[in-house]
Amino acid sequence: MTHRESVGRADRVSGAVIGSAAGDALGAPFEFGPAGVFTARFPDGVGTLCGGGGWDPGEATDDTQMAVLVGESLLERGRLDLPDVFDRFRRWAAGEPKDIGLQTEDVLTNGEPWDQAAALHFQLNGRAAGNGSLMRATTSAVYFAHAGRPATMEAARRIAALTHGDRAAWEGTAVFHELVRAALAGDDPLAAVPGALAEVHADHRARWAAVLAPGWHPGQATEFNGAVWPCLGTALWALRTTDTFERALASAVDVGGDTDTVAAVTGGLAGAVYGIGAIPDRWTGPLHVPLPGYGDRRLSTEDLLALARRLDAEGPRTA
Repeated sequence: MTHRESVGRADRVSGAVIGSAAGDALGAPFEFGPAGVFTARFPDGVGTLCGGGGWDPGEATDDTQMAVLVGESLLERGRLDLPDVFDRFRRWAAGEPKDIGLQTEDVLTNGEPWDQAAALHFQLNGRAAGNGSLMRATTSAVYFAHAGRPATMEAARRIAALTHGDRAAWEGTAVFHELVRAALAGDDPLAAVPGALAEVHADHRARWAAVLAPGWHPGQATEFNGAVWPCLGTALWALRTTDTFERALASAVDVGGDTDTVAAVTGGLAGAVYGIGAIPDRWTGPLHVPLPGYGDRRLSTEDLLALARRLDAEGPRTA
């Protein structure tokens, strides 16, 4: 990451949003596959948005679809309007998306009010630490980045809590927000981990410190990477052990498992570090985001770039 100083903020902002979407589309065809799945498909290391598993080449999944809904709510409402975000999520879920997490689907379709649905789900099931709030967080991370560490982390928690009742998911999403904030400012997100951990709820700090430690690797995961801890841990590992945007995403997908989400989270961080110029045209060209529940809306890379620029420009600032 030695070229970090030469990348401007605008390129980082675009890189974060496009990088997350590209990672999502890159990983989607390999979801639930074994380790080494990316290398097996692309032995020369030159990966494409190949499609498969029900996804067209370049088609983004629920990860990016929900991220767009969050971003558009923030811009159209001019603030964090949680009932509005939840209503958009419910409309999307009713549109029968190709993929939707089981937990997220239950929360969005159980008929409970926006401020009770996730808590009731957690109360009944006792498990709600999936990566579904983390996967959609890049747009909100860009929007709140200028507000500073405490504000961006608290916003992340509140958005995460709409669908995830377990505070572990809130805290992981908050850490991601802070690491994106650091990267957009031109700082090393890996060096920002201790400061982010200091803001994590005391009951969850030790577990998050373990999975975000410099020596952690995916082989040490104690849960499937559909859980929030190994998902974010793998994204940091991929960033830490590679030296380009493409290699970071290839490493993330090669872990196997929940490949679209792990690559989306990795892409958000790596894109904020390396900038939009590091994302190959063969990925940005076919990239597109359908929005179930919203007619025939389909966002292109140019649409996502415009969204990214507005999120950066219109987000709240510190006093």
